[in-house]
Amino acid sequence: MKKIIWALAAVLAAVCVGWYCCQFNQKEAKENMKKSPIDTVFAQGEVNPYGQFFTGTTYLTMLSPGGDEFNAPIGNVTFEPGARTHWHKHAGGQILLVLNGEGRYQARGEEIQILRKGDVVRIPPEVEHWHGAAPQSWFVHISVETNPQKGPATWLDPVTEQEYK
Repeated sequence: MKKIIWALAAVLAAVCVGWYCCQFNQKEAKENMKKSPIDTVFAQGEVNPYGQFFTGTTYLTMLSPGGDEFNAPIGNVTFEPGARTHWHKHAGGQILLVLNGEGRYQARGEEIQILRKGDVVRIPPEVEHWHGAAPQSWFVHISVETNPQKGPATWLDPVTEQEYK
């Protein structure tokens, strides 16, 4: 009988330790990723691994990677207020589908466009541009890289505060 009690105590202790570790890891994971206060269809994702090409904090969830069969990488990008890409261009072009928030888009030499939920931006190949959140708003868009076989994005200089405003 003592062996059964000790076995049950050991199992109970293991379950409690496992539960505690799970709760701690969930809390730590939540603290490491801010949740966007705006509603969106897709998961916000982790901090963008391409952050060196952005000003501010952005998050990325790849919805469909590129590849031979499906030749169009598609990503869900969430921007914190004021966050934006650097100037860049895509050899094959890009399409942005705005899901929520207020954003900005500018092609080099043109006026800044205000972007809102439901907007679609078609960016021709090799057009230098940037896009991101408005100063006081989170912003979420889907990025579709068109014709990626023509080459990767070319990242240029950061958008200055003067250009942004």
